[in-house]
Amino acid sequence: MKHLFGPVISRRLGISLGIDLLISKTCSLDCIYCECGKTKNLTTKIREYVPTEDVIIQLREFLKDRPKLDVITFAGSGEPTLHNGIGKIIKFIKTEYPEYKIAVLTNSTLFYLKKVRKSILDADIIIPSLDAASEETFKKISRPEKSIRVNKIINGLTALRKEYKNSIILEIFIITGINDNKNELDLLKNACLKISPDLIQLNTLDRPGTEKWIEPASEEKLMEIKTFFRPLKVQIIQNHNYITKRSNKGHVNIPDAVISSLSRRPSTIEDLSLSLGINLKDVKKIINALLEKGAIISEKSVTRGIFYKKRE
Repeated sequence: MKHLFGPVISRRLGISLGIDLLISKTCSLDCIYCECGKTKNLTTKIREYVPTEDVIIQLREFLKDRPKLDVITFAGSGEPTLHNGIGKIIKFIKTEYPEYKIAVLTNSTLFYLKKVRKSILDADIIIPSLDAASEETFKKISRPEKSIRVNKIINGLTALRKEYKNSIILEIFIITGINDNKNELDLLKNACLKISPDLIQLNTLDRPGTEKWIEPASEEKLMEIKTFFRPLKVQIIQNHNYITKRSNKGHVNIPDAVISSLSRRPSTIEDLSLSLGINLKDVKKIINALLEKGAIISEKSVTRGIFYKKRE
């Protein structure tokens, strides 16, 4: 299904069906660490990037047998709040499939707009990101569309907190040598105190980013930052070994599931086996076949070996 992907096992959310509302890769930021690669369409224009009704039709088809899911997640190849139909799709799920929780992964850039905040108020979990609180560092990490300013983002998140009653989990991506010094952390902590999220999650590089020079922060550094952010509630996102295996009974076409996953984020063979619930040997066969066809390419990572992604 073109606009759905997974279900996969998310490190944070459990068994997650993904919804991708954008044409790859459309975003308001071009983050140096993004696992989806460089932004092709850097924009803040809110419009119907893919047909809303097509997404609803695909959801109705996928959910008709009430598969076991922990969450339905708006994520994928760009910023989901750029799509003007996100509110309608959330309302559809809540009306017809109220047993499922809804999560929105967002870069926070459009929350200064009341209509954007309103469109996602029915979601159960919002996971916004904030990687810097100074303009200079924000531009260095996020490479934003020219109209975006970090103060506008912080004010938008603060406004969202006042209007949104469910869980806000604020993600901060730590990049060694850029936003891990005391001055930047002071500014970030002050911004977080203002925003008042339910939880802060510290993340660092786990897959190849857009810029190859980025290195993951050490566990010691992440623990130091966690302590620094007290009394705010902070969690360090666990590494990929945290994922537990599940059965793949939900997939009709396993090769399609693999290529769909790789079109949205680079993965190792082990990642695919664990997240899609596919036997490791079967994944290797599929990967080899896709490599022979030239449908995917491989890229070596210093941290976790060989990652595969769909050829553009």
